[in-house]
Amino acid sequence: MSLAHTILATLGSESYSGYDLWKKFSQTSKYYWQATQQQIYRELGKLEKDGAITSELIPQEGRPNKKLYQVTKEGIEKLKIWLLEPAEPMAIREELLVKVIASQLVSKSVILQEIERHHQIHSQKLSEYKEIEQREFPDISQLSYEKKCLYVTLRCGIRYENYRIDWCEEAIALLEECDKE
Repeated sequence: MSLAHTILATLGSESYSGYDLWKKFSQTSKYYWQATQQQIYRELGKLEKDGAITSELIPQEGRPNKKLYQVTKEGIEKLKIWLLEPAEPMAIREELLVKVIASQLVSKSVILQEIERHHQIHSQKLSEYKEIEQREFPDISQLSYEKKCLYVTLRCGIRYENYRIDWCEEAIALLEECDKE
């Protein structure tokens, strides 16, 4: 998967300015994909150059003109072709795990503090995701197919954060048992 596919999927049938797209992207895609505002603007330029999206300049008084982006037929076709391809599981690239492997080079407290920090980060994300779940999806039986697709991605994010919290707790308990200081 690429950032381009994520942007095309996020745009859907709507028109968004780069900033509004970044805000929507940050809210709906953060469970599975992260990108900076600069990365999104750069990718919008590439997608427009490739004909996957088009833009319309909207004049504004007292402010810079607003550029609204929308997916083209070519962009929809690109997304459809990609949707038909098998999705490969993502490889784990976790810096924390490399630090754990090499942690014998420092005091045990260093790696325990880092794992605890990750525990706090994942706990905070889990809390945010559960708030979104309660606010946006109070009755899943009434959701449309499109909304259920959003919901299941949120559920994946919730499960991932639970998994990371459980792993942090297990790692801390096991490492605290060791004699190394």
